[in-house]
Parts: sequence; C-alpha cells; structure tokens
Amino acid sequence: MTSDRSGAEVVLIEGVHDVEDCTRAAAALLQTAVDRGVTLAIAESLTGGQVSSSLVEVPGASRVLVGAVVAYATRIKAQVLGVDAAHLERTGPVDREVALQMAHGVRRLLGADLGLATTGVAGPGAVDGHPAGTVHVAVVGPWGEGHRELHLTGDRSQVRRATVIDVCELAIGFCAKKGVGHGPDRSSPMINQLQITD
Repeated sequence: MTSDRSGAEVVLIEGVHDVEDCTRAAAALLQTAVDRGVTLAIAESLTGGQVSSSLVEVPGASRVLVGAVVAYATRIKAQVLGVDAAHLERTGPVDREVALQMAHGVRRLLGADLGLATTGVAGPGAVDGHPAGTVHVAVVGPWGEGHRELHLTGDRSQVRRATVIDVCELAIGFCAKKGVGHGPDRSSPMINQLQITD
C-alpha cells in the first residue's frame, strides 16, 4: 500500500476472491456497524448492486442497511446522487472526488450514518484512459471521509468482487475511528418511507 500526493491510499490488489469472500467481508462490516451503532447507505457504479447484495446475504442486515442506489450511468450520479455535473464532465466517473461525492449523496438521500461508494473500471477494456481494474472506493460519515484508489488484477468478475471486499474493509477501518453512532438524518425526504426491522 502506498499514498499518492493527495495522501489518499493507493492499493494494488492481486488474487482471486469468490462470493463467499464477499459475504464474509460484508458480515464483518455489518457486525462492526451494529457494534458501533451506525447505519449504512451504499452508492454503487461498477459493482452494480453487488455490495448491497453481499450485505443482504447476511441475516440481520436490516438492522443497519438503510438502502442502496445503483448509479451505473454517469448522468444518474449527477441527477440522483448530486455529483457535480461539471466535475463529471471534466474527469469522468473514475475519480476520487466522484466517489466521495457519491458517498455523500447517498448518505444524504437515504439518511444513513455512513455512505459508501464504488466507481471504476471493471473491464475488460479501458475507460477514459483508465485501465481495467482502476477503482475508487469511498466512505463518509459525521466524523470525516475515507478513500482508496485500487489497482486490481483479474477478470471483470474478480475486479468487482475485490471491490466489494475492499469497500467493506475501508468502512470497517473508518468505523474504528469513531465508536458512537450519530443516528440517521431524519430530514431526508426518503427516510420516513423506510422501515428498518430486526
């Protein structure tokens, strides 16, 4: 693991992960969220719902998972999650700031303590000059924000699974920085439509 000039973590990940690895990472995140008393909202691009799917594979996920948005198209990142359209035009979706804005947007939209986000290139080809396996994951909460730039190896499915695992691990580390939940934002236009059950 290294850091770029902005101080963000840049990670090269090799190896093959299976669905069970994703579920284990999701279970660890859910347990951490329960222990810390925080709720989660997920914004997904390249993972296409795989983060939230891994979370709901675990019994009791509804205790902390508020919901998710799959913002696969670039315009949905702006229209639904509030990512700055001018920034998207300049950088494209594979970008640190885009990941952070996605995480902020889904946290605000769904009224959760933490917002998680994934964006990047699953492959097989490059996008906007970014090679396959270039991924940005982010987490934001009341006490700050976290980001990692990943350079992943493997095929399309392997890149997506590795992304699921890493965003869960990033969020676990982020939770460790603050042990007390702050409660969801009840001013969210959607939060009163949601029912979180055991």
